[in-house]
Parts: sequence; structure tokens; C-alpha cells
Amino acid sequence: MHTVVVGTSGTTAADVIAVARGNARIELSDEALGALARARGIVDALAAKPEPVYGVSTGFGALATRHINHDLRAQLQRNIVRSHAAGMGPRVEREVVRALMFLRLKTVASGHTGVRPEVAQTMADVLNAGITPVVHEYGSLGCSGDLAPLSHCALTLMGEGDAEGPDGAVRPAGELLAEAGIAPVELKEKEGLALLNGTDGMLGMLCMAIADLKKLYTSADITAALSLEALLGTEKVLAPELHAIRPHPGQGDSAANMLAVLQGSGLTGHHQDDSPRVQDAYSVRCAPQVAGAGRDTVTHAELVASRELASAVDNPVVLPDGRVESNGNFHGAPVAYVLDFLAIAAADLGSIAERRTDRLLDKNRSHGLPPFLADDAGVDSGLMIAQYTQAALVSEMKRLAVPASADSIPSSAMQEDHVSMGWSAARKLRTAVDNLTRIVAIELYAATRAIELRAEHHLTPAPASRAAIDAARAAGVQGPGPDRFLAPDLAAADAFVRSGALVEAVEAVTGPLA
Repeated sequence: MHTVVVGTSGTTAADVIAVARGNARIELSDEALGALARARGIVDALAAKPEPVYGVSTGFGALATRHINHDLRAQLQRNIVRSHAAGMGPRVEREVVRALMFLRLKTVASGHTGVRPEVAQTMADVLNAGITPVVHEYGSLGCSGDLAPLSHCALTLMGEGDAEGPDGAVRPAGELLAEAGIAPVELKEKEGLALLNGTDGMLGMLCMAIADLKKLYTSADITAALSLEALLGTEKVLAPELHAIRPHPGQGDSAANMLAVLQGSGLTGHHQDDSPRVQDAYSVRCAPQVAGAGRDTVTHAELVASRELASAVDNPVVLPDGRVESNGNFHGAPVAYVLDFLAIAAADLGSIAERRTDRLLDKNRSHGLPPFLADDAGVDSGLMIAQYTQAALVSEMKRLAVPASADSIPSSAMQEDHVSMGWSAARKLRTAVDNLTRIVAIELYAATRAIELRAEHHLTPAPASRAAIDAARAAGVQGPGPDRFLAPDLAAADAFVRSGALVEAVEAVTGPLA
């Protein structure tokens, strides 16, 4: 099993995904354990002094004015976890919770939080045991961290609340810890607060969304090329010299991908034959410009994610010179903005893909294809309602593109009077990525059927296109024919795209695509 070593200098998106999706084992480095011990020494020294220190010897948020005596401090830390574990709604996905816990451990291990080494080790032990706290959809405003989600995770460390075991069954967390031989933690000064105060949930979801979108953008370049072929379009608009004079990197990459897929096609360049047209429609001709802009958005999001992955987000923080200082680094704005930006780009990619699908189905714009790609139009409806489904998904994605980060609701008696809503931005982006996969799958389904229908005119697709079609058919995505129960075909196309099999099939011919 892959092992991820947690040190003091942050982590990588690849490590996040390895832990969240690949169940990678976690180890704390000696460097991290040393940093944890040094920072804890600073907190213990401050806790012994009479002067109040936020998070160490005071209440929290709007209650920070109360000084807490020594005999109540353990209760204070337990209480913040219990009271903040106030989430509601459906359970959050296991991979999100694992990413959330791993990223909090990453910050704890930085030596800037004042958490004891044994607490960090317990966090690693819980993840390694396959125990996943029950976290709910609603409860984070994306400021002061993802408070409720992280609180539910901290509750599990205390042996309280519910969690999912390695067998997938939800049971009391105390029972699961006992079975794994893990002792519940007894929180001390600052530790409850330090376990709750980070952008870990939204950041984990950002890392996974970036990975998914990078694959989807390559898939969308392939389906755009297939649609161009099926519509007898011209590949001349993909020439490198045209994209060099507008040097957006993503645009060049998308154009190069499409051109690679179309290499050797017998379908392209026939746009003057039956129904003369000077240019292809925007949804075909501008595919690299739209997909490329989205690719560049993903690149920007990667930059933001890399900075956040290198950060220690907590309040207050322990500095190397021994100071413990309050700060605002828990504010999720940097992450929230790019989460919203990605949802906008994903919605537009879905929108242009749907326009190409609609063009394939319209006999007045498809340049010789049968209405709705039906076998016997009128008796058969073909893919008419598949496009309805795609349109419904696109419409939903447009709603999901409305930015969450533009909203803010004051909380904690106006002490926390501006929040990022980054968790909400991340949640809707996950839905958008899921929907985009389905949209691309429907375009694939329509384009491959249309290309096969062109065979009646003895026009042969590019070798890469043929490979995509053959792999799709082998995966249960059926080709042309009379009407049939369509949902299973669309589900097979979705699974084919989601698994990465489309890209693999094409790259076997083209070599690596961007």
C-alpha cells in the first residue's frame, strides 16, 4: 500500500488524492513530531501564565472576553468540539471526509498549532484504520475554517458521535476506536480549537475537482473532435499557427488534442460538398478557445491549491519565535473564489458540448445525418430525449455557476461578520463536475453514432476516432439501430468517460494528450 509521509512543509494534491481515494497509509515524520513537541512546549508555557491567550485560556469567537481557569480548560476544549459538531443534512462522501482529516493533520503537523504529538498520531491512526467520521452537508460558512465538518471529525477522535467503519457500517465512534486499538484523545489547552480551524474541507474538494476536471477537459477535446468529424467540419481551424497568434496555453493544448484525434480522418474537409458553408458553427470552430479558457482556469486553481497546501491555517498560530498570535488566515476567500471560477468554466464547457450535440440531431444543420440520428425517423425518436437530458444537466450547471463566494452571512454575534462560503462553493462544484461528466458522455454517445452513420457514404473516421468508438462499443455503449431503452446506454457512456477509458483508447493511437 502507498504510504504518505506528513512533514512540516505542507503536502501535495497527489498525496491528498492518495489518502482520500486510494486509502494510502499515513506516517508522521520525525521532523513533524519534533515540531509538534516544540510548539506544544510554547503553549504549555503560556497556559501556565495568568495573562489570557485566545484559544488557550479564553472562550471562543464572541465569547473570547471570558478568561477560563485551569480547572475548566479541558472541559472548554471538549465543549467547543461538541457544540460545534452541529452539522445537518445528508452525509458527506467518504473521500471528502478523508481529505478533510488528512489536511487538518497536515496543518497540525506543521508545528504552528500547539497540538501534542499524540493527538496528531491519533489522527493518523484513525485514517489508517479506515474509520471515517460522519460529516453532514451543512454547517460550514468557510470562515474560521470548515467548523462543523471538522468538529464532527474531532468528535470521533474523542470517541464520541458516529463514524463509518472500514466495512462501511455506521456505528458509535467509541466502539470503532476500541476495535482498532485506538485510545480516544483527552484534549488539552488550544487543541479543540486547533482541530476545527481550517479550510481543509473546501481545499480537499478543490484538489479532487482539479484532478477530475483535468481528465474531463481531455475527454471533452476528444468528443469535440468526434463531433467535428461527424458534422463533416474542417480541421484547418486547429492549425498550430492559428493558435500561436493568440497564445493562451490551454487553447493551444485543446487545439493540439483535437488535431491529434482527427489525424488521418476521411470525414473532415467535406464541408463544401453537399451544403456549402464558409465556416463551421462557433460550437465546433471555437471549441479550443472555450475548452482552453477552462484549462487555464484549472491551471490557476492549481496554483491557489498549491499555496494553500503549503499553508498552516489556524487561529491563533504558534510562531517560531515563541509568539502565539491571532490572525485571519482561516478565511476561505482564496479557495472559494477558484472553486466558483471552476464551476463557471465547467458550466460553459457543458454548454458548448450540448450545442454540438443538438447540431448533430437537427437534420437542418447536421449536413446529411438523419433526424435525431434515428433509424427510421418518425417511427423512431432516436436521441431526441438524450439531448433533453443533456440540456437539463446544462441548465443545472448554469445555476451551479452562480458564485457562492459573493454571499456572506454574519455569525457569532457579529464577531465573524464576513465569511467566504467556500464550503458551499466546493459542494456545488462537486455536483457540477459530476454533471459535466454526464454531458460529455452524451456528446460522445451522439457523435460516435453519427460517425458510424456516415459509413453509408464510405467516409471513414480517423484511427483515433475508430479506437474510441470500438472501445465504447466494447464497454456496452451501443451503436446505431432502432429505438431501445436508452438509459442503460447513457449510463454505460457515463461510466466509460468517468473511468478514463475514453482517453486511454484514444491515447493508444495518438500518444499522450494534454
